[in-house]
Amino acid sequence: MPQQPYFIQFNSTGNSAEGYISSTQFSDKLPFNVKRVFWTYNTPQEVVRGRHAHIATAQVLVAVNGNIDVKVDNGRGSTETFKLSKPDQGLYLPPMYWANLYFSEGAILLSLTSSDFDEADYIRDYQDFVEKSKNEKV
Repeated sequence: MPQQPYFIQFNSTGNSAEGYISSTQFSDKLPFNVKRVFWTYNTPQEVVRGRHAHIATAQVLVAVNGNIDVKVDNGRGSTETFKLSKPDQGLYLPPMYWANLYFSEGAILLSLTSSDFDEADYIRDYQDFVEKSKNEKV
């Protein structure tokens, strides 16, 4: 059965008077070894980011600032929206999920991925994604 997206709670320490630190040992909570880290920022609210799926790459997405709604689609009729609003929480996004991301003003997204960038790993056409999803084991 294919994996499904789920929230990951990161370790957090601190207090409201001094602030907080959240962290993870990469082998601690993440279901893969991190190969690439990138962040997305200054995204206008009217712009939808993502709009693609990965064939093999898994990701953990973290809103380090602001709110980000992540609408995921398995290509077989099931969609779900996850709200990222806590910097000590990440969303595990397995391969073969289409994701659209909706940023609040000032939101910053941190992405941890299981592979280096490879354009061949991207499915950027939604209908192509739906066709490929039909071949996935359910």
